[in-house]
Amino acid sequence: MDYPTGTGQLLAELSGDGIAMLTFNNPAKRNALTREMRSALPGLLGRLNEDRDVRVVVVTGAGDQAFTAGADISEFGDQRTSPEARAEYDRGQAAVAAAWAGLEKPVVAMIRGFCLGGGLSLALQTDIRIAAEGSQFGIPAARLGLGFGFGGVARLLSLIGPAAASEVLFSARRFSAAEALQMGLVNRVVPAGQLAGEVAGLAGAIAQNAPLTVAACKAAIRQAASAPGQPATPRVQTMIEACFQSADYREGQRAFAEKRPPAFTGR
Repeated sequence: MDYPTGTGQLLAELSGDGIAMLTFNNPAKRNALTREMRSALPGLLGRLNEDRDVRVVVVTGAGDQAFTAGADISEFGDQRTSPEARAEYDRGQAAVAAAWAGLEKPVVAMIRGFCLGGGLSLALQTDIRIAAEGSQFGIPAARLGLGFGFGGVARLLSLIGPAAASEVLFSARRFSAAEALQMGLVNRVVPAGQLAGEVAGLAGAIAQNAPLTVAACKAAIRQAASAPGQPATPRVQTMIEACFQSADYREGQRAFAEKRPPAFTGR
């Protein structure tokens, strides 16, 4: 099943096993993020979140050269120069960030090639990042003279800490996949030929688990990361309690007792 996005630069397809593949499709520009993509993303992410058949979202870039090399610099003159244009651009970015924040489904980034600037910031919106050997990571804002958004800085800081974040942002250099793994930017690095299989195996395993439990865990992880030491919010606590009240909880117990794989429905 294909999801309409309104642009050929952003593709989304749902497979029968509950895995939605979201692809940035601008390979001629190393999948640079365009206005068309940014405009289409909030609506698409909202539809994925509402679709009960979606268990996992995998995000990737078309071809083998880039996940995404960041924002399309050719659009900067029109969109990121005057205060008015920057304000409009920032509103669009805020809408995209809000859509990612509202996505309760687990998200896995499948990264090969360049993952730079806004592309890396986008990858940080995902829950799990798997990279191919030879991938490159970095935020070149300091070489372009632009202001890198606070949200991206905050996500980077929460993931790798102030010292590593400072090196990434101040140096503006590119980091290898091995360096990204060492600092915690990615979960694992695999040979390029094994990337698709590795991601498919992980996404498939997640898709077979109880959706309500996975969603509750994602919400709890996000809250704990943003507000360490604080008790669960009422929303997170409600999501946890819903797991115990669900048919899936009873199915999990039956499957365990019967020594068979559970068949979860998300209810």
